[in-house]
Amino acid sequence: MQKMQASTLQSKFIQIRSNKLFEIFVVTVIVFSALLVGAKTYEMSDTVYSIAKFLDWFISAFFLTEITIRFLAEHRKRDFFKSFWNIFDTLIVIISLIPADDTELALVARLVRVFRVLRMISIIPELRILLVSLIKALPQLGYVMLLMFIIFYIYAAVGSTLFATINPDLWGNIIISLLTLFRVMTFEDWTDVMYETMEVYPLSWLFYLTFIFFTAFAFLNMVIGIVVNVMEQENANARAEALEEVGDPSLRDISEQISKLQGQILSMQDSKGS
Repeated sequence: MQKMQASTLQSKFIQIRSNKLFEIFVVTVIVFSALLVGAKTYEMSDTVYSIAKFLDWFISAFFLTEITIRFLAEHRKRDFFKSFWNIFDTLIVIISLIPADDTELALVARLVRVFRVLRMISIIPELRILLVSLIKALPQLGYVMLLMFIIFYIYAAVGSTLFATINPDLWGNIIISLLTLFRVMTFEDWTDVMYETMEVYPLSWLFYLTFIFFTAFAFLNMVIGIVVNVMEQENANARAEALEEVGDPSLRDISEQISKLQGQILSMQDSKGS
């Protein structure tokens, strides 16, 4: 009897966790929590501050209730802590419950409440896919950054050699030249830098245009291509996991079933022929 009641309660918790309206309400509370943190940066009267403090505790209590529902909805409670996002949400909720507003840790408490906004990543699957894709793309992006640094270094050495006498503040040494090239890559008044060197070297525009092509255009497209490729893989993995949770057969299962049927048909044909 107790097992039936426990399973009934767990099914209710699962329904609440899977409810879209509940997810939308959680996201709304997260956004409201972020706005409340921003409102506290302004001067408030004592009455408004008391209301904001009450709302803050209400939000903390709601997050504690929400994380408890998600924990109780798990079939195996140990699996709840196998997810990084569940651990992250639990830590944020527990730390935000610590009453540190009137102590020396008030600044830390406010910062933790700001991090509540990051809970939107754990709630919204699309944001999780974006973040995971960026993290998984970092190893490939590392080689792109290394190649970009090599291009930067070559152009900085050339620029320091040719343009140091024109403007030592921009091209005095290779470190300053790297900063100047970063300014050129971000298009921050880069034409002023170019026109200054063109007065001495009329063809120096080739130096800037080729550098911009290699950095701002070519490398940017490479980075976008790598991230998009990883995002497509993550979306495919997410769709496969969703199909497994629903119980729908995957392409691999379908192909295995087709191969089994073909084998049975061939065996039947062989038996008839014999």
